[in-house]
Amino acid sequence: MKVGLTYDLRSWYLDRGYSMDETAEFDKQETVDALEDSLKKMGHETDPVGNAFQLIEALAAGKRWDMVFNIAEGLYGDGRESVVPAILDQYKIPYVFSGPVVMGLSLNKHLAKLIVAAAGVPVSPGVLISELNDLYKINLCYPLFIKPVSEGTGKGITEKSLVNNDSELKVMAEWILTEFRQPALVEEYLPGREFTVGIAGAGKEAIAIGGMEVICADNLPYSVEVKENYQNYCQYAPLDEDIVDECKSVALGAWRALEAVDAGRIDLKADRNGRICFIEANPLAGLNPVHSDLPILARMYGIEYQKLMEMIVESAIRRING
Repeated sequence: MKVGLTYDLRSWYLDRGYSMDETAEFDKQETVDALEDSLKKMGHETDPVGNAFQLIEALAAGKRWDMVFNIAEGLYGDGRESVVPAILDQYKIPYVFSGPVVMGLSLNKHLAKLIVAAAGVPVSPGVLISELNDLYKINLCYPLFIKPVSEGTGKGITEKSLVNNDSELKVMAEWILTEFRQPALVEEYLPGREFTVGIAGAGKEAIAIGGMEVICADNLPYSVEVKENYQNYCQYAPLDEDIVDECKSVALGAWRALEAVDAGRIDLKADRNGRICFIEANPLAGLNPVHSDLPILARMYGIEYQKLMEMIVESAIRRING
């Protein structure tokens, strides 16, 4: 099978003047190399296409593939993760991972929570702040947690994201609205333990392959800075036996409610009563073999990188062949 690879290479953008912050979610060459090597070991012919701009050029030049392995995060807008899947849909080229609707919904943490909550999965109460006047409508119990509604990799999350009064909330809301030019999601703070669960497959066939607890030093938020230097700030531990079933159940409930496919991660946190709640979904999880959460937690359960990639591709092929 001829498999194209779509991805956002951070160095490609940096060479063209984009900032480190704009490219925070993008991949290094080592991730692309690992994916290509894994696909070749499965017997596939690979074609490293690149980002959405490069994909459009390749399609215009007449290139086609049996399937595309897509990890492109996109550059701007709340539909950025939907761009490459939407283009491929127009050309009827099948691809690995979720389609444009799921990608867009999952990136918008407010909409994702609405869908997941409607399916009966526990979430923390929250409201969307589109302008500062919306702050007067809030009827939540402090402490609260505030973050941009459509960012990934912990962007927009700092030590000041946990707010204890109206004054702190207003400062952070104003900063997010101005700095990120998007609404802010305000939620009742979940003070309990934090987890992330890896999922493989789709629908009834989806399985929770494992999960891990994220333990940050000094209760630091799991921000972009912490994630990029996790060895210095965090410890990862396999799920305890007393919590594993609940974590997997909540994660699978959220995954199926969003109709995500092939593989990804569901982030969870415990509320003040110890109940596990959905935080957000990542249907386009990082796949660096060393540093990304999904491969890390998979290894904890005996699933090495090559096996994880095979599970992802097999899920896509089953889904595509219907």
